Amino acid sequence: KMAIALNVTTSSIQLVATSYLIVIAGTVLIFGRLGDMLGKSKMFIFGLGLFTLGSLLCGITNSFPILILARIVQAIGAAGTMANNQGIITETFPPHERGKALGFLGTSVALGSLIGPGLGGLIVGAASWEYIFLINVPIGVIALFYAIKLLPKGNKTVKGKLDILGAVLFMFAIVPLFGALDEGLNIGFSDPMILLSFAIAIISFIIFIFVEKKKEDPLLQLNIFSNKLFSLSIFCAFVTFVAIFCNNIILPFYLQDVMNYTPEHTGLIMMVYPLLLTVVAPLSGSLSDKIGSELLTFIGLILISLGLILMSTLNVNSTVIITIIFIGIMSIGMGLFQSPNNSLIMSTVPK
Repeated sequence: KMAIALNVTTSSIQLVATSYLIVIAGTVLIFGRLGDMLGKSKMFIFGLGLFTLGSLLCGITNSFPILILARIVQAIGAAGTMANNQGIITETFPPHERGKALGFLGTSVALGSLIGPGLGGLIVGAASWEYIFLINVPIGVIALFYAIKLLPKGNKTVKGKLDILGAVLFMFAIVPLFGALDEGLNIGFSDPMILLSFAIAIISFIIFIFVEKKKEDPLLQLNIFSNKLFSLSIFCAFVTFVAIFCNNIILPFYLQDVMNYTPEHTGLIMMVYPLLLTVVAPLSGSLSDKIGSELLTFIGLILISLGLILMSTLNVNSTVIITIIFIGIMSIGMGLFQSPNNSLIMSTVPK
């Protein structure tokens, strides 16, 4: 629908999704640093405002280039909120309640991913594609009102200047890398532009590491990675999300093309993952406050691994019950892992 309305190809329309994700990846670290310097609540409110404005611009344009620019505005706003929400929670709640609070954040993310695709489909079916962006505007305005009213005003801040060179180098490492990974699928990874993008990303990242080591106020304090528990927790989160996302991308194709389920049937099966996450994440967060996070993350990782191994055995003869049980094992593992792991990450480094 969107591709037809804007008179572009289906492969071009992917840019609407990928431009958003790439810009978040490239700017989230900068907003984290700005949150430390200027106050996390201020940056969160700024991000929320910018996201709402970006949503409005997305919804009122009928030009593809302007839509992409509006998505970039939206993504910069989203990065402002994403970089600071866990920090606000960590500073607001005492250590013995932190896991539960981060668990509710995990639930909100799971509920969003549960409701989003279905609601988006309904909106596009009932109205036109503009409304999938315009729906954010009233919600954003209400959220902005409550953010200004409720978020802690006196966030602790640190002195120092923003490391502009580090920020630019980080963007030159992230944006060409993800742009090339995405576009390489369309035009081939041996294309000179793709190879050049990879080269720029690698060189920028190497220079970024050298610059950050020398800077007095770096964008990223590399010494936090010398904390083994922090590094391990970050690595586990990265690997887990790669594995889960690969599964979530392949699963609809398996359900529709191999098992011949209808899109509605497929959607219902896909809902098992976020539904279980919604229930398990706050429970495991509360439990981690009582018994510590290490054991729960370990059990969670074992269940995720078991779930993924079982998922790999699915074939044309697998029943719907078996499929749901396998997805369920993986989902419970993710629910057990996520909140305690976030709590570990937020607790193992200095404020």
